[in-house]
Amino acid sequence: MSLAPTSDPLLIPAQFLRGVGPVRAELLARLGLLTTIDLLFNLPRDVLDLSHVSTVFDLKEGELQTVYGVVVDRDAKETSTGKSMVAVLLQADGGFARGVFFNQPFMLKKFELGQRVLFSGKPKFAMRRWEFSHPRVQWLGDEDLGEGGGVLPVYSLTEGLPQHDMRRLMKAVVEDFAHLVPDPLPESFRERAQVIGLSNALRQVHLPNSVVEYRAGMRRILFDDLHEFQLGLALRRRFWRRDRPAIPLPISAKIDARIRRLFPFRFTTGQDRAVNEIALDLGREQAMHRLLQADVGAGKTAIAVYSMLVAIAAGAQAVIMAPTEVLAQQHWQTIERLLTESRVQRRLLTGALTASQRHLTLDEIASGKAQLIVGTQAVIQDAVKFHKLGLAVIDEQHKFGVMQRAKFTGGEFSPHVLVMTATPIPRSLCLTQFGDLDMTLIDDLPPGRQKVVTSRIAGHEPAKKAWNFIKQKLREGRQAYVVCPRVEEDASLPAGVEATASAEAVFRDLSQGEFNDFRIGLVHGQMDRDARATTMDAFRDGDLDVLVATTVIEVGVDVPNATLMVIHQAERFGLSQLHQLRGRIGRGKFQGYCFLFSESETPEATKRLAAMESTTDGFRIAEVDFELRGPGDVLGTRQSGSLPLQVADLTRDKALLLETRTAAFNLVETGEFDEPTFAPLKNRVLDRFSRIMDLPQSG
Repeated sequence: MSLAPTSDPLLIPAQFLRGVGPVRAELLARLGLLTTIDLLFNLPRDVLDLSHVSTVFDLKEGELQTVYGVVVDRDAKETSTGKSMVAVLLQADGGFARGVFFNQPFMLKKFELGQRVLFSGKPKFAMRRWEFSHPRVQWLGDEDLGEGGGVLPVYSLTEGLPQHDMRRLMKAVVEDFAHLVPDPLPESFRERAQVIGLSNALRQVHLPNSVVEYRAGMRRILFDDLHEFQLGLALRRRFWRRDRPAIPLPISAKIDARIRRLFPFRFTTGQDRAVNEIALDLGREQAMHRLLQADVGAGKTAIAVYSMLVAIAAGAQAVIMAPTEVLAQQHWQTIERLLTESRVQRRLLTGALTASQRHLTLDEIASGKAQLIVGTQAVIQDAVKFHKLGLAVIDEQHKFGVMQRAKFTGGEFSPHVLVMTATPIPRSLCLTQFGDLDMTLIDDLPPGRQKVVTSRIAGHEPAKKAWNFIKQKLREGRQAYVVCPRVEEDASLPAGVEATASAEAVFRDLSQGEFNDFRIGLVHGQMDRDARATTMDAFRDGDLDVLVATTVIEVGVDVPNATLMVIHQAERFGLSQLHQLRGRIGRGKFQGYCFLFSESETPEATKRLAAMESTTDGFRIAEVDFELRGPGDVLGTRQSGSLPLQVADLTRDKALLLETRTAAFNLVETGEFDEPTFAPLKNRVLDRFSRIMDLPQSG
C-alpha cells in the first residue's frame, strides 16, 4: 500500500486503501465514502442468506423457508371477492413454486421473465404445487450466484461499481482496519446492555458467517446510534432542570375557580388531568418543559389559556407563539372572547403591525404593562425584551425547532415552557423529537363532538353524487371547505392536466358552474394579508357558503357551522395533514362529512386514504402515517433533517429505541455518565448533538 498523507489510519483517503485506487475512489466518492472510517460504516442494506435455501422437494408446510428459482410466468387478475391478485411462478430445482400477492397490483411490474429471485415465507401445498402468500422477495444478480453459498452482504452501489467489487474491497478494509476502531462503550456497560464490541460488530456485519451473526453486529451499531441520541436528550433535560431556575407560579383553589369561570364549558377528564400536571410543574423552581398532545378538537387552546392566566395571576407575563399569522389571529380572537370582561392586558405581536404599533407594543412588553402576548416568531426576535416572562407556550412545535424553543431560556430565570401540538405524534417520535420533554396527553373529546363521516371519491359518477350531496347541505344552511394542494395551475403541464387541484381554477369553476347560486370565497397564502383576513372573517360570520382554500386553514380555524369538506388530490397530503384538515369540520351540533377526491392507485395512497376512511383516531392515524412516510415527512421537516440518526429506523427499531432510552436516561440521572470511563462516549455525544440540541460543552 502507498503511504497515505495522514497519521490516523481510520482517516486514510479511500484511494490509498488495498484494492481501491484512484478510479474506484471516484466511484466511492459518489456514495459519500471518502476515508477508511466511511467505508467501515458503509453498512449493507441487506444480506442474502444462501446457506439455508431449500429445494421445492424439501419444503414443509407452515415452516419458515427460502427457495431459489427463476421467474417463468406472472399474471394479475381480480378474485371473486373483488381483490386484485398478482401471481409469480418460479421454476426451482426441477419443480415449481408460486408467490401470490393480494391487493398489491404494483408487484406485477417488479418481476420479469428470467429473473433470479429468493422467496421466503411459510408455504402451503395447494393444487399440486407449493405456494407462498406474500413472500419476502430478494432479487439476485449474476454475481450473487457466482460467490457460492453462505451469507452475502448487499451494498448500495453506483454505476461502474458492481456488487462483487464492493464486497471484495469491503472485505479488505474490514480485515485491515476494523480492529483499530475505538469502542466508546466501557466493557462493563456492554455486558449490561448485552451488546458486542464495536470492532467485532463491524466484522460480523460485513463478513457474517450466519444471519444471527449479522443481526448481532447490526444490533450493536443501531444501539450506538439510538443510545447516543437519547443521551443527548437526557443531557439537555438535565441541563434545563438543573441549570435553569424558573419563577415559581403557584396556584390556589381561588385562582383555579376564577379562571375556570371564564370558560363557557366544563373541562373534560383529559383537560382536568392536563391542568393538574401543568399546575404542579408551574409551582416549582425548575423550569417546566412539557409537551401537551391533543387530538384535533380536544381543547388544547383552553389549556394554554388556563396556564397563561395562572402565570399572570402570579405576577408574571405569558406569551403564546404560533407558526402562522392565521393561527396567531385565531388564538387572539379566542382569548379576546374569553377575556372580554377581564383586566388582563393583552397584546398581539405579528409582522402585520405598523412601525409605530410595533414600537409601542415592544415598550409595553418591556415595561410589563403587556401581561399576555400572542404572536408569531416575532415574539422571539432580539428586539423583544420581556419584563418578567413566566410562561412561554409554543403551539404546533413541529413547525419550529429546538433553537426557537431555546430562545425563551435566556436571562437569570427561564420561563416555564409548554409545547403544544394538535398533530398526534407517534410514540417513537415522542421519544426522539420531543424526548427531553415531559408528556401530557388529552385523548378525549368534548361532549357532543361527532365523528366525521369520511369517503374516498374516485370517478365521475361518485364525484357528481358527492357534489349534489354538498349542494343539498348548503341549501340547509351548512358551509363547506374545498381544499386544494396548489394555489395556481402548473404551467409546465399539458392543458387541463390536474387543473382541478389548483385553488384558483376550482374557485373559478365553482363560481361559474353549478355552484353559481352560492356565495364562494377564495383564500390562500399568496394573498394580501388583509384580503385573506377579510375572506376568513366573512366565512366565519356566515356571509360565504363555500371557502376554496389551500392548507392555510389546516390549524386554528374554528367555524362550527362548517360541516362539509372536499379535499382535491387527497393523495398529495400526508395522513396527519389530512386529519388536521378534517378537524376543521364537525365542530358544532351538525354531522360532518369529508370527501377525499383521488384517482391515485399507488399502494401508499391506497393505504393512506383507507386509514382516513376507517378511523378518526388521530393517534392511530399518526402511527400509520409514520409507518408509510417516515419521521421527516410526518412532521413536515424533511428539508431540515428532523432526526439526526445515522442508521437507525424508528419504525423498524421501536423496541431498541425503548431499550436505549431507558439505558441513556439511567446513565445521566444516576450521574454514572459523568465518570471518567464514559468520557469518550460523552465527547462523541457532544460532537454529534451539542449544536442541534443547544447543549453546553461541559457539565
